[in-house]
Amino acid sequence: MAVVEVKHLTKKYGKHTAVEDLSFAVEKGQIYGFLGPNGAGKSTTMNIMTGYLAASEGEVLVNGHDIMNEPEKAKQCIGYLPEVPPVYQDMTVLEYLIFAAELKGIPKAERKEQIIHVMELTKVTEVSERLIKNLSKGYRQRVGLAQAILGEPDVIILDEPMVGLDPRQIIEMRDLIKDLGRKHTVILSSHILSEISAVCDHIMIISGGKLVASDSPEGLQGLIQSSFVLETTVKASMEQLQAVLDTIEAVVKAEERQSVMADCVTALIRTKNNADIREELSMKLYENKIPIMGMNLQEHTLEDIFLELTEKNEEEKGEEAHDSNL
Repeated sequence: MAVVEVKHLTKKYGKHTAVEDLSFAVEKGQIYGFLGPNGAGKSTTMNIMTGYLAASEGEVLVNGHDIMNEPEKAKQCIGYLPEVPPVYQDMTVLEYLIFAAELKGIPKAERKEQIIHVMELTKVTEVSERLIKNLSKGYRQRVGLAQAILGEPDVIILDEPMVGLDPRQIIEMRDLIKDLGRKHTVILSSHILSEISAVCDHIMIISGGKLVASDSPEGLQGLIQSSFVLETTVKASMEQLQAVLDTIEAVVKAEERQSVMADCVTALIRTKNNADIREELSMKLYENKIPIMGMNLQEHTLEDIFLELTEKNEEEKGEEAHDSNL
């Protein structure tokens, strides 16, 4: 059963459409990554999902409760950490978490135990008596996360949780998110590929306010034309290599790369249906008296997939804008 359902979500600011007809479902007990370039609509979507913004069209259901029509019931199921943690700088960590627990309506008899638990989980116990304004960026992020976890919500939504953290803090935050994923459904947004691939079970790629892909990291490999690329270096010009590639039916395209070898060319060759053309290409290069200096079959990374899908979406948007102006 889906714990979060987003149906035909659209958000417009005047003539600008930030989110366009976005639909997806979030299943219980997984870590979802919301991936996209800056300005893609990630934060807008999360603000609507948590009730901070109203949608122009569409609806969001959290455990069956509409976020706009039943905000109290829906928000009881959500813990939210915005990109800028909503902390009060002049409170101590403990004072702030007590305040947050009261706002969330956590029964008085349970508050102390829950606050101790979230402080231990986010490792802020040692700074509990310090003013938040005197804490580092990493600790303030942890305090913001502690308030999001209070009340044991079913869904925890984190908007760019690793922005501004140093490498050690990023690793600690990743481990913490993985720990949360054992008991909660977690949705986090980022424009940094390594963050998403390191912790998420499922990835949703958004570009230009539209969902362009939604699958597991492994499943995304099948969404692009080929999952493999053959890096080939030959002692010839690109024109000579291209002439040989034009005779091989499985070749989709070849992209020239600068070669470190003198009088050589390196090309990245993509094929249909992951066809392995190494044997056929080797024979044809031999027939054309073109020496082979190297061949290496590489699997596409998540970065390749992300760039291909988002660039394709931007090209389609550009074509639509051009057509509408005709």
